[in-house]
Amino acid sequence: MLFQLTMFPSGSKRKSASVSEHVAKVINIIDKSGLSYKLTPMATCIEGEWNEVMDVINKARLMLRRNGHERIYINITIDDRKGAKKRLTGKIDSIERKLKREVSK
Repeated sequence: MLFQLTMFPSGSKRKSASVSEHVAKVINIIDKSGLSYKLTPMATCIEGEWNEVMDVINKARLMLRRNGHERIYINITIDDRKGAKKRLTGKIDSIERKLKREVSK
């Protein structure tokens, strides 16, 4: 399964428009999970099974709560394709084969 995750605190506790300090803490949890993932400017794609990925997402959510954030924005998009593996790179590889060239990564 592929999960596309966007998570950051919102609300009055923030002192600036930037949320990168908090996003970095979320990415640290994802990175330490051992799951395959790809960070993009707007979201993070994570590959894994439902329970393991949702556990990591919940750990990140709870970390933000423990850090005093009362409101957290979470957007999750899930691509559940039976039997599919290595989707983080496989989907891009498939497009490149059809285009017969590399695309920007």
